[in-house]
Amino acid sequence: MSISHSIQIQEEVPLPGVELVLLRVAALATLKHQEVAIPCELTIVISDDASLRALNARFRGIDQPTDVLSFSDDTRGPFSAASGAANSPRYLGDVVISLPTAQQQSQEAQCTLTQEVQLLIVHGVLHLLGYDHGEPAEKARMWKAQAEILTLLGIEAPLPA
Repeated sequence: MSISHSIQIQEEVPLPGVELVLLRVAALATLKHQEVAIPCELTIVISDDASLRALNARFRGIDQPTDVLSFSDDTRGPFSAASGAANSPRYLGDVVISLPTAQQQSQEAQCTLTQEVQLLIVHGVLHLLGYDHGEPAEKARMWKAQAEILTLLGIEAPLPA
């Protein structure tokens, strides 16, 4: 029996040259690598620096843009698996990415924009699954998972320090 995950991509800015199917593949590869055994849904939002700056200021108290933010949603409605409807997906949350920052980082890393956005998706989905990088041990665990997933995807983008 295969698990059916749903990945929605919301484009707030145009994504010229970015292969949307590969963005979904990055999210699905992360869920598979992490052995997520129940159907899940998540949304990937591609936005701009102004939106990420506003979100970063509001939710993290940092008044500057960033490359990716994750907003987990652990709420469970009456149709969730926890409530007895075993085939209903669990909503993990949203991964919000700044396209201009991703473009800049892809140039610096000498990888394609699609690969950079895939890296940010992997990073964001790992956050939705409970990973963090505030402490050295947490960061090592998260970077190891990221590297393994990127290898599975055939991406050789350098991870930030």
